[in-house]
Amino acid sequence: MTRQFAWITAVLTGIIGMLIGIILSTPRPPVGDERTRAQDAAATAAASRTARVNPASSAPASEPDVRPSSPTSINFADIAARLNPAVVNIDASARSRRARRLAEEGGRPGPGDDPSDLGRRGADVPRRGTGTGFLIDAEGHILTNHHVIEGAERLTVKLADGRSLLADVVGSDPDTDIALIKVTAASPLPHASLGDSDALRVGEWVCAIGNPLAYEHTVTVGVVSFLGRKLFDAGLDNYIQTDAAISFGNSGGPLINSRGQVIGINSAISRQANNIGFAVPINQARGVLPQLKKLGRVERGYIGVTLRDVDPDLQSSLKLSRGDGALVQDVTAGSPGARVGLRPYDVIVSVDGGPVRTYDSLIREIASRAPGSTTKLEYVRDGRAREVSVKLAERPQSVRDRTVTPAERSTQRIGPSELGLVLVEIDESNSHRFDVPAGMTGLLVQRVEPLSVAYDGGIQRGEIILEINRQAVKSIAGFRRVVGSVQPGDVLALYIYDPETDQRTIRTVHTESR
Repeated sequence: MTRQFAWITAVLTGIIGMLIGIILSTPRPPVGDERTRAQDAAATAAASRTARVNPASSAPASEPDVRPSSPTSINFADIAARLNPAVVNIDASARSRRARRLAEEGGRPGPGDDPSDLGRRGADVPRRGTGTGFLIDAEGHILTNHHVIEGAERLTVKLADGRSLLADVVGSDPDTDIALIKVTAASPLPHASLGDSDALRVGEWVCAIGNPLAYEHTVTVGVVSFLGRKLFDAGLDNYIQTDAAISFGNSGGPLINSRGQVIGINSAISRQANNIGFAVPINQARGVLPQLKKLGRVERGYIGVTLRDVDPDLQSSLKLSRGDGALVQDVTAGSPGARVGLRPYDVIVSVDGGPVRTYDSLIREIASRAPGSTTKLEYVRDGRAREVSVKLAERPQSVRDRTVTPAERSTQRIGPSELGLVLVEIDESNSHRFDVPAGMTGLLVQRVEPLSVAYDGGIQRGEIILEINRQAVKSIAGFRRVVGSVQPGDVLALYIYDPETDQRTIRTVHTESR
């Protein structure tokens, strides 16, 4: 027993000695090093705090700011509290058409009206509509949509504090759907600050405030889904698309960025989806404000040409020498463009020395100039550069949502052609039967075969083909001769007249076999 105890004691003593040796052999930092480490940790924490306060100070100047932005990092509650007092509800009312006519005629009923029944049938009940707006200065100027106040005989503005004030229309611009109205109050009014819509990026968080379905001062949040959307006027439209919920009654309300600045005027929604809304960029509204205040409307320069972009297909089919600029498709008779000799197929490449990249940039550039001013255009015709000075006219207002019922078409069918088109020859002997200008010749599109190259190229029934690759086509035989001379894979440029819009356009069609 004594021998066993002595053996165990020896083993334990050896193990304890090994452990002590390991501990003593491990290097220990000097006391000064521990102090330095603590100082470094404190400095790192301070630098982290500084970076959070001023991220740009810790990042290289060449690197973009890529800080994450999410609804949780943006205090929309503070933004809504600050902007809500500047948002107003607009009630637009007008008498019915019959009531207005009776007033104009001194109260005399017209044919078919029973004087004893007019009141019961609601002839004097006003038509009412609602929308939203927002104050932009302390004097009471309010931005909203043109369609909110259009046709109104009485505008009542309800402020966030509950007051209701009558408003006057200062000016309106149907082309951009912008209107400016004004209320008068005894004291300065709260107003919103305007931001820079050109600085917006797709994916940026925004919020909308409005009165959807009469639910006043509703706040919704979403992101910028797209920039530069075209809806009505391809030349002037530059809509911001957002998925922030916008409903009927939101029209005219502000779209606000994460800094609490208005960067758009909510204007339209998609009827097919609940998360697709559109806003007029605030920079576009800011650009027309001086004219709305001074003239009550917007005057824009006008050349009188229909344009399209030059894309690779068009450049190939027309053998154009360059791939930029705006190609002239049609010239309005008597317009400034017609007076200086512009023709279809001319490519405008410069305005007053500035390059033209796209057709809509050219339209906006011309529209920004005053009617009566002179503008120098550089264009290319048949490979040769030319210059011309144009005295601008005033741009006529667009007619939105215009619907034209075309004349009844003949059911005669000749074809089909190689592009998937059923065509009808139009000449002087039968042009009076169709909805075309007198003397026009060409081929009327009677049918477009589904899944054909013409279908893919956007050719539509009722249009009239005038030329192919700048060669006039007046007969089916001539059409087949031109089409038959190209190789599979070539691109054809079809010069087309549309009777519904009374305009000529150029469309490209690929000839590869299907």
